[in-house]
Amino acid sequence: MTPLECLRERAINDTDVHVVLPEGRDPRVCKAAVEIAKQNIARVTILSKEEELVAAAGEAGVFLDGITIVDPEHDTAFENYITEYVEIRKKKGMTPDHAREIMRDPTFFAAMMLRKDRADICISGALNLTAHVLRAGLQIIRTAPGVSVMSSDILMFSPDKRPPLSFADCAVNPNPDAEQLAEIAYSTAQTHKSIFNEEPHVALLSFSTMGSACHELVDKVREAYKIAHKAHPELIIDGEMQADAAIVETVGKSKAPDSLVAGKANVLIFPDLNAGNIGYKLVQRFAGYNAVGPILQGLRKPIHDLSRGCSIEDIINLTALAALQAKK
Repeated sequence: MTPLECLRERAINDTDVHVVLPEGRDPRVCKAAVEIAKQNIARVTILSKEEELVAAAGEAGVFLDGITIVDPEHDTAFENYITEYVEIRKKKGMTPDHAREIMRDPTFFAAMMLRKDRADICISGALNLTAHVLRAGLQIIRTAPGVSVMSSDILMFSPDKRPPLSFADCAVNPNPDAEQLAEIAYSTAQTHKSIFNEEPHVALLSFSTMGSACHELVDKVREAYKIAHKAHPELIIDGEMQADAAIVETVGKSKAPDSLVAGKANVLIFPDLNAGNIGYKLVQRFAGYNAVGPILQGLRKPIHDLSRGCSIEDIINLTALAALQAKK
């Protein structure tokens, strides 16, 4: 059994959570919803207008038996959600008419369901941009106490059963400063530990290893290490570090012989979004890794983002991992 299969098995055996899937007009989401319910990964609510859902389910070739179906505009809580959204956004000049339009958006309606404890997790992004999912989360769910920056973690599963890796931030922050990078490192370590039940070894990546190069881009990573280490002395973290030094034991011993992380890293923190997004897609496409996520970090409740190119399996896998998070 692969690590990903083991995690899905844990989700089946150890959790009783409720997922809301707001993109019911997508046939992939309909098919995934049926499998999530069938495999007992989570109880499922799917959002859609009736005619769109019928068309999508028909295209997917599935019957949505055992799944709760909600048309946001005809839900009994719709008017209350409008009122609450106006209250949330009143400082931004929100009006009831504008709030009504926003609550017709299934992703924003789903976020309100999480806020009101009608669901435990939300999985969106098959049809929506990451920015849209982020906006719903930030405006309605809000960031968790003590969190100043949202970020994302993409879980990378090897095709040959090697231990999984966490890659961050690959979806949210274009160019984090040193303080933000330190917070991203800590958040990702917590995500990794909550899902895999193993100690995170965090490598702050760069084109330099322990002073082998001098540049302001290296300085940012080095400063992030100092901030993270001071704020969280219990965290096993090191950097700056080249990728090979972080994950290849022989290279790590050669380039950073005194490091507790070199050659053992399971959490890789990229210096910016360019590096992170390019890096995970290269590993996914050339090395055959299964990329699950992005898992959004820093919100009070789990609302996670899919790639618009996601497969049915991607939706199921992300739901299973989010279910494990919700349990903890």
